[in-house]
This record gives sequence, structure tokens and C-alpha cells, in this order.
Amino acid sequence: MSTHVFAAVLTSYGVAANNRGMNEGNTTTLQKLLWNGQVHTTVSAESIRFALRRRLAEAGQKCNRSFNESSRMNEWIEPSFAAWNSESGDTFADDDLLGFMIATGAGTEGGGTDESEEEESSGKKGKGKAKAKAKGSATVRRAVLEITRAVSLTPWAGDVTFNAASPGATPSAQKKGKDNPVPYATEMHATRYQYGLSLTPEHLRVRARAAVALQSICALGEVAGNHGRFLYDFSPESVVFRVTQDPAPRLLYTFEQRNEQPAISSLVRKVKAGDIQASELIIGGSIIDGLSQEERKAMEGAALFAGVMAACQEVCRRLPK
Repeated sequence: MSTHVFAAVLTSYGVAANNRGMNEGNTTTLQKLLWNGQVHTTVSAESIRFALRRRLAEAGQKCNRSFNESSRMNEWIEPSFAAWNSESGDTFADDDLLGFMIATGAGTEGGGTDESEEEESSGKKGKGKAKAKAKGSATVRRAVLEITRAVSLTPWAGDVTFNAASPGATPSAQKKGKDNPVPYATEMHATRYQYGLSLTPEHLRVRARAAVALQSICALGEVAGNHGRFLYDFSPESVVFRVTQDPAPRLLYTFEQRNEQPAISSLVRKVKAGDIQASELIIGGSIIDGLSQEERKAMEGAALFAGVMAACQEVCRRLPK
């Protein structure tokens, strides 16, 4: 059976204006959803993946895609993913962990940039013989490291801050007649965010990348900054890992608010019920400080660490070689 690693991550408390939604007039909005019947703010999994890709490169991993800060464009080393055509191909860490897809629509003329595109010819190139249109095709690798959308731990109360950029603060504000301050408003949320992840190391081309990915998650830092106006630390304040042969995560959104502090009551209940074995759990960070004596007794057998990085090291030690 395969060994699976699941995790629930909780960030530190801070003022967030991450992952903006559509502007409403001159107000920069936050993305929101209904969570347990109340409005919460949210950060997309794509934003977390984008930040993780950067962190992998900073950790010395060879990545296929990178973001050019000068051109504000993504750049690719091997956009055709040709290394995946053989079992011995030298693949990139981000493709291995986060997957990829290139698709060619049906009806396009053959000979496009997509090397996986199926080409058809008419056989002869004589008069009246046209090149047949290619079939639609796709080259896909499902992400081995899957990440959920992040959701705020507490409901959004509707906080909005009013701001005014000074005259000429940006080139667009220097246009003729722009001699007055430029007003704008920003929705913000003082909260923590939680999200979950799933990883099956045996599905990776290079299994050692599993440990690098988990270490990178625990040192994530910035995610989905809003025009650089807000710095929000997205690294874990608390984390719950589960290393198991059970294919069901059972803990992706396990954090909750109790007496104005984070808690993991639902996780403790699942351990008591036998749905999760305490020995499969590695818990790190400030969340363990809030465990009651009864909860600690129920979690007997779980590995508890005061720090997130120590918990991550224990998980990496348990990964299949």
C-alpha cells in the first residue's frame, strides 16, 4: 500500500489583503465565500502554488517555470515537457510535484508549438489536397502535491480602509490634470488562514522532492500580495501532519476558533472515534499549547512539537525512501 502525507496548515494572525477579487469602483476587494453560513475571506490554491514554486527554486530545486519580475511574465525552460516521454527523463521539480497540462484545441492546423499534438496528413500534396486539421489533444500530469483553497479562520467583519495616493505618486497619476490625491479603498481582514494538502511520495519521479516540498511549505512566506501594500506571513504558525496508508485525508480543514484561540477539537473527536490513529499524527506549533489535559490524553501516541520546523523534520524522517 502507498504511504500518504496529509496536512492542515494554519498561518499566523495578521492583517491580510491577499488574493484580490474584482474591484468595485476604487475599492480593492477580497475574494470571499460562504463558510459555515458566514462570509469568510479566501486565498486560492493557485496563489499558494505560485508562491511554492518560487520557494522550490530558492531551495535549489530545478524548476521548469519561473516568473520574470522585469517583464511580469512566466518563462519556461521546457514547455513541451519532453522529459516525461521516458522513465529516465530528467524532469523538473515543479512539474513533478505540481503537475502540468498543455492542450491543443480541435480544428487547429497541424504543426503548432505543442509537440504532443497529433498531426494528420492527407497523404499526397497534389492540387486540391489540403493538410487535414489536427485533432484536439492534451498532455497532462496530475499534481502529486495537491493543495486546497485557504479559508480565513474567522468571518470577515467588513473592514475597509480608505487611502489616498499623493499627487504624482505613480506615472498614471502624473497625467495632465492629476494634481489632486488619488483616493482608493482596500478591504482587509485581521485573521489567520487555514488550508490543507495531500502528497503521495511514491507517485513522484524523484521521491526526495517530497521532503523538499514539505520543508518549503513550512517556510512559505509571502502568498498573493496585493500590490505590495500588505505584507502577510503565510508560513505556518501551527501544522498537523498525518502519515498514513489511509487514502482519505480526514483533516484538511481541522482548525477552528474556540474562545478566540485556534483549536483542533474535531481532530481529537476523530482520534477518539478511531477514524484517525494518534500514532499517525505529527503536530507542531502553538496549537499544542491550547490542548486540554483531556485532549492530550486522547492524543496519546501523537508526536507533539513546540515548533513547526521540528514537526516537519519528523515527517520527513517517516517518508518512504
